[in-house]
Amino acid sequence: MAPLDSSYPGSMSGSNSGMARLGASLHVKGEITGNEDLVIDGSVEGLVQLEDRKLTVGASARLTADVIAREVVVYGNVKGNLRARDRIEIKKDGSVVGDLTTARIMIEDGAYFKGSIEIDKAGEASDSSDIEKSSYTRVSRSAATTASSVD
Repeated sequence: MAPLDSSYPGSMSGSNSGMARLGASLHVKGEITGNEDLVIDGSVEGLVQLEDRKLTVGASARLTADVIAREVVVYGNVKGNLRARDRIEIKKDGSVVGDLTTARIMIEDGAYFKGSIEIDKAGEASDSSDIEKSSYTRVSRSAATTASSVD
């Protein structure tokens, strides 16, 4: 059943141009890529890659997948890593087990999350430079902590 949240796509009236839906009875194993917003209510195993688009994981959805998108909103269950250039939201009945990388994060009261969070202020770092950036960021934080404790 869809949440009563007005931002949930099933609750919106009007046209859904540029939006695709994977229904509750559908099961996908493999890779989903595309250039339109996607609402998943079924189950997916593999990879979901929507670089510049929004992924909504519906209340009845079960994902065992890594996700790369501009924005990810989770009402259902996700096991896998989420990377969103803009933001990740985990709604009150949502569940995520995996690591999150995003510029902005929102986890509502009642949501379940187990994993790590990396705030990526640049938002558009590629995976190849991500390792170098992460270690540089850790060094910078250590240096900042040391410098502030000396003052």
